[in-house]
Amino acid sequence: MVILIRITKIAWQFRARLIFAYLSFIAAIGVSLLIPHIFGEAIDLLVAVDGDGVVGKAVSTSTLAYLALALLGASLLRGFLDFARTYCTDSLSQKVSYDIRNKFYDKLQHLSFAYHDKEHTGELMSKATADVEAIRRFVNMGLVRALEVVVRLVALLLILNLMNWQLTLISLAFVPFIIIRSSLVMGRLRRMWLQVQLRMGEAVTILQENLVGIHVVKAFASEEFEKKKFAKKAQELREEYFQSERLQGTNSAWMTFFFTSGLGLILWYGGWEVIRGNMSPGDLTKFILYLSQLTFPIRMSSFIINSFSRAITSGGRIFDVLDAESPVVEKPNARVFERPQGRVEFENVSFAYEGRMPALQHLNISAEPGQITAILGAPGSGKSTIVNLLPRFYDVNEGRITIDGQDIREFTLESLRHNVGIVQQDVFLFGATIHDNIAYGVKDATREDVIRAATVAQLHDHIESLPDGYDTWVGERGATLSGGQRQRLSIARSILIDPPVLILDDSTSSVDVQTERMIHRAMVNVMKDRTTFVIAHRLSTVREADLIVVLKDGQIAEQGTHEELLAANGFYRDIHDLQLLPQEELLLDASLTPESGIQADGAGGGGRPRLASELGDD
Repeated sequence: MVILIRITKIAWQFRARLIFAYLSFIAAIGVSLLIPHIFGEAIDLLVAVDGDGVVGKAVSTSTLAYLALALLGASLLRGFLDFARTYCTDSLSQKVSYDIRNKFYDKLQHLSFAYHDKEHTGELMSKATADVEAIRRFVNMGLVRALEVVVRLVALLLILNLMNWQLTLISLAFVPFIIIRSSLVMGRLRRMWLQVQLRMGEAVTILQENLVGIHVVKAFASEEFEKKKFAKKAQELREEYFQSERLQGTNSAWMTFFFTSGLGLILWYGGWEVIRGNMSPGDLTKFILYLSQLTFPIRMSSFIINSFSRAITSGGRIFDVLDAESPVVEKPNARVFERPQGRVEFENVSFAYEGRMPALQHLNISAEPGQITAILGAPGSGKSTIVNLLPRFYDVNEGRITIDGQDIREFTLESLRHNVGIVQQDVFLFGATIHDNIAYGVKDATREDVIRAATVAQLHDHIESLPDGYDTWVGERGATLSGGQRQRLSIARSILIDPPVLILDDSTSSVDVQTERMIHRAMVNVMKDRTTFVIAHRLSTVREADLIVVLKDGQIAEQGTHEELLAANGFYRDIHDLQLLPQEELLLDASLTPESGIQADGAGGGGRPRLASELGDD
């Protein structure tokens, strides 16, 4: 009931339409109740039955014409009022669903990574579509039509009781059965629709994962496996739907049976009343016509019960998201973070993802403005956690992170993230133009600004070679661009916001040597005069860092410059020998091979290995 009250409060925001809908159906009910009265009076005027069963003509043709016109006028007025009620309820339900859908989407945007880590994307998509639609149907069917059913039912019962209380009692003989069955059906439908929504979310999740990972599916020839997996879930969904629809259809059939049985009793007893002279033919006609109007509330009751059941289930799922507390929240008095100098400090920082082992333990890192800090470590050592903590995708459990001596939790999330740029390892591009992807997050970016950022990211020449240039459409997830091009576009996107603090999250780990060289040139340009954190495994990036921090099991194992850590013969030396040194030797070997297209830079080959085509694209 609390859920239905909350939905009603949202609908009350558009009270003008709601009130007009109520007024329209009340007026429509009044007109519809007038029609049987006119028809019954016409019967009494047209046909007279005396005690001997003699039937005679009792009205003129002009009176008949007036009665026909009155019925026509009442029918037209009722149609207009029904249209007004339908228009108001439909537009009201659309406004409510629009409001809830936007609130739901807005909430998802402001929930931290910690929430999204626990939720399936397909489940959230199901809530945003099927559950919102169920709420819309409740506003249309339940919130307005339910009251219409109640008002019509009460009005009809009062009129029938005034006409003939004996016949009314007979017509109500099946009401207790209707009430009991409706109550039982509503409880069962609520449980069924919860299962339907859960199965729907699971099916959408499978579909979403399949579409995102379609390259993996085809690479491993797993199309048949995926088809069977989805078919199994679709079968479960079909069965759940079938059971709920069967129950709803059975309930509707029982409602019709109860009404028809009552109508048969009315016809039998009412006929005796007319024969005995206790009722006129017109009165019996009125009674039957009024009783026939009870078919609407009786038949609608099953649909209304269904809408109530679905709204309670779907509303609960929607409000679970709307009421969710984000682990990362702004303080009420959070300040806008003006552009800092960029001195970053991790002070005794500890962090653990929910339900997991600690990812970082008592971490202390100090990065001066303009300094390049490289983060090294085995998978699971906590490198990416540092990336997530600095822009407050997650909040630290202990300690604090400061920029220029100010705790990052003191500032608004938007201003903080505009001062902390990220070039992520897994680059995501939107289905839009190259210009729009680079300008993403900078509302007032001009074409000149975008070109300048692309030039710094070593991407401008390639974009200009495309037929549509910066207006070239990027396919879903950037599928029309190579890996190196996506990385450089991501770099350009970060350059455009011009952040004083920059994070490069392993941005060259999955590209070839030539592409790495292009990205490296872009990164050198980007890192100028910025406090930069680099998550990388390549020797060139590590060597150029002012400070190298080696992580092991969430703790700092070593830190210092490249030369200092090599001289220490510790954990970094092991990484260098086992992982980084072979890469350097490979480049040196390649530089001596003419066919490789790689040559040594500098006199006597003593410089760094350089690609002959490093200015080209990948």
